[in-house]
Amino acid sequence: MTITKRTLLAITSLVLLTACKPVPNPAAAPSALTAVRFATDWRAEAEHGGYYQALATGEYARRGLNVTFYQGGPAVNVPQLLATGAVDVGIGSNSFVVMNLAAVNAPVKAVAAFMQKDPQVLMVHPDAEINTIADLKNHPILLADESVTAFWVWLKAKYGFTDSQVRKYTFNSAPFLADKRAAQQGYVTSEPYTIAKEGGTAPRVFLLADEGYPSYANTVMVPDSFAAAHPDAVRAFVEASAAGWLTYLYGDPAPGDALIRKDNPEMAQDVLDQAREKMRTYNIVGKPGEIGQMSDARWKTFFDAAASQGVYPKTLDYKAAYRLDFLPKRSAPTK
Repeated sequence: MTITKRTLLAITSLVLLTACKPVPNPAAAPSALTAVRFATDWRAEAEHGGYYQALATGEYARRGLNVTFYQGGPAVNVPQLLATGAVDVGIGSNSFVVMNLAAVNAPVKAVAAFMQKDPQVLMVHPDAEINTIADLKNHPILLADESVTAFWVWLKAKYGFTDSQVRKYTFNSAPFLADKRAAQQGYVTSEPYTIAKEGGTAPRVFLLADEGYPSYANTVMVPDSFAAAHPDAVRAFVEASAAGWLTYLYGDPAPGDALIRKDNPEMAQDVLDQAREKMRTYNIVGKPGEIGQMSDARWKTFFDAAASQGVYPKTLDYKAAYRLDFLPKRSAPTK
């Protein structure tokens, strides 16, 4: 990579970071605490609830951190921000994001996973004669561009789907609502609820994780340089985030919800409430003893599935994508 490209990448990252809205730590004394710049993968929502809960309730500050949040969005590239040092910690939406960094030798690693199940779903019309994912063969499927190189690879391998089925999804559900044969991607915590409100009927939902899709989601990613310089801060961030997720899901979520809605005024309370309930019902984040956890075995399962389809070379050192020494302490036995 030339100096010109490096300079351009750094400038782009700084522009993206400037475009994100920062959320200061309300409980912090900045001069006394270690500053941490944290980039989320989308605008503030319940899927970030544990982090906002930790911020609002002082979990980060009590562990010596002054965490500033930067909201993600369609124009924000979190891996790029991490790789160039524009932020210190960021969210990886799924395991492909993490493994893609390892595939290009980027000095960034996942240190925790705050969703044990990827919340990705396929939705179909309730009156369509589709009872399993396998029934979608030859049906149009609305997918975002990034999904075609992620979970779509797994779907093709498992169910024999073909690229001719793909229709472009632009985060507008009108084409899905208009086509009774179509399926659409979404998050179990989001699109099924909004589509039910818009269309009047709840779609039938297939959670890919419950069909065997092995991806983690909501991973915490940290540049190697920051982890080497501030290992205590990384450990504190993970522990505080785990504490935030525990109380957001199983305690009083009001502090986190208030900060989410302050940061993202378009977010409605009913959307937050149903998303939190879905995360519990589908065990997306995990039981108390599972929150934040990762394992070599789970990463190997994901890598083997992706490499078998040619997404990554089978010789790739997949263990370079993550490290397990920063995992949060288990708060209770896994159930």
